[in-house]
Order: sequence, then structure tokens, then C-alpha cells
Amino acid sequence: MMTIQAQKKLFTVDDYYKMAQVGILDPTDRVELIRGEIITRSPINSLHASTVDRLMRLLIQKLQDQFIVRCQNPIHIDEYSEPEPDLVIAKFQEDEYFSQHPLPSDVYLVIEVADTTLKQDRKVKLPLYAEVGIPEVWIVNLKERTIEIYAEPLDGNYHSKTSAQIGEKVKCLGLNFHLEVDRIFGKR
Repeated sequence: MMTIQAQKKLFTVDDYYKMAQVGILDPTDRVELIRGEIITRSPINSLHASTVDRLMRLLIQKLQDQFIVRCQNPIHIDEYSEPEPDLVIAKFQEDEYFSQHPLPSDVYLVIEVADTTLKQDRKVKLPLYAEVGIPEVWIVNLKERTIEIYAEPLDGNYHSKTSAQIGEKVKCLGLNFHLEVDRIFGKR
């Protein structure tokens, strides 16, 4: 028996934006482009939203005006990928990335806050970030109340994985700052 496999049509970043311009993608659609596929993003529940907001506030307080802290905005990875991490710490630019989204070389740290998206963040987004050399990724695991820290990207994988839990501090290796895990998760 012969199996015939249909080929997928992979979309470029240009295709993606054209679909939005002509109304195929609505501004309210929660999607992102990963490896040429338009991926539906999960709805944001209140726990996820409050954690992102808290992290944003803590990072801005900690980093002042030294870097750009972006919240749920794209990184331009390549022609086929423009993921929208929960938070990104990028190199400071006077125009605050007015003319283009940050490139991987502009990014110091990506933070993904994960509850229902934990598997996708680990299996899909993390390898993508490693392949393009983003130096550090934190996955804020809301279910286990831990921070997974991935660093040292090489050959499409992160070669350092540590974690921080309630009562500990999480340290950004590349920027030499730390946050108390308790403050990231807040009171429940």
C-alpha cells in the first residue's frame, strides 16, 4: 500500500502580515508564526496575566532604562518565525524598535509564562530560541511554581538547565541581576 503525504504550505513573515492587512487574520486573533505555521495561542487566564504584569513591573524596576523590556511582542527570528514571548529583555535602542522587531542578536533574555502552554513552550519554542542563539530563556512554570532557567545555547539545544523555587532567587546570567521567586509568583 502506497502512502501519499500532502505537502504543507509554509507561510513567511511577509505572508503573515499580508493576511492581517487583508483581513484573513483579525487583530483579535491570538496567533503567532512559528516555523512557517500559524499557531493559535491559548487564552490568557488571570493567573498568567497577573504573573506577566508582576514580572514586567519587577524587571522595569530592576533594569531601569538600561534595556528595553517588551511584553507579548514579536521577536523576528527569520523569514518563517516571529514568536511572541511573554517578556523579552532586549538591547536598548533609542527608537525602541520602531522600525523592526528585535532580532535574536538583540535579545538577552526571553521569558515564557506557562500553565496550559508548558509543553509547547518546552518542545516548540525553546528549541527555536536555542537554534538562533538566544542566550537565556526562563520558563515560569505556574503549575509547579518554579522557574526553569535555560542557558548556553549550542547546536539547537540549551546545555545548561537549572531551576529556582519559592524561597530562592533566580539569576539572569547574562545581565547579572536576580529576582526573588516569591515576588514573581506573588501571593495566592
